[in-house]
Amino acid sequence: MSRTIIAILRGITPDDALPICETLIATGIDRIEVPLNSPDPFFSIAAMVGRFGRAAQIGAGTVLTVDDVARVADTGATLVVSPDCNPAVIEATKAAGLTSFPGVMTPTECFAALRAGADGLKVFPGSLVGPAGLGAIRAVLPQGTQVYAVGGAGPSNFADWRQAGADGFGIGTALYRPGDDAATVGARAAEIVARYDEVFGA
Repeated sequence: MSRTIIAILRGITPDDALPICETLIATGIDRIEVPLNSPDPFFSIAAMVGRFGRAAQIGAGTVLTVDDVARVADTGATLVVSPDCNPAVIEATKAAGLTSFPGVMTPTECFAALRAGADGLKVFPGSLVGPAGLGAIRAVLPQGTQVYAVGGAGPSNFADWRQAGADGFGIGTALYRPGDDAATVGARAAEIVARYDEVFGA
């Protein structure tokens, strides 16, 4: 089963990208993003796509411009995640045939993203919206809208977010911090996967 967890590897270097990507996939997380404010992000993304593109959905985070989208597409990546709702970025992402998850925090941003063609919504920062806020927003979203909680979602509150209507999560520092080795990330990933399976059903 492909769990609705996106691993956010902010700050990862090209030297660490492949071993950590391999560990995440082996542990059961097969949606992985490298934020573009990481060192040499396009190099890391291209390497991960080349090695693991058939086993995982690899993409970029912190994608802010249409030019960024084009460079991500050139790597062979298939996922574009942003911290904001920029219709031009969403439209460029879809035109390139990639999956679009823009960042949103208000109903206005949610609907603007969906009108522009977003595949799903990244509620960010989740710690500010909270499960109660998501529950209120979820009531007015079209049925079937994919909503991921990012920034403030983790194993300790997966159940609260799910009850509020979250379909999945983006996990950053709870999973990876710059300098972490594959073993460290693997241990954290195993805990996250175990709790996710408890909440969503293995």
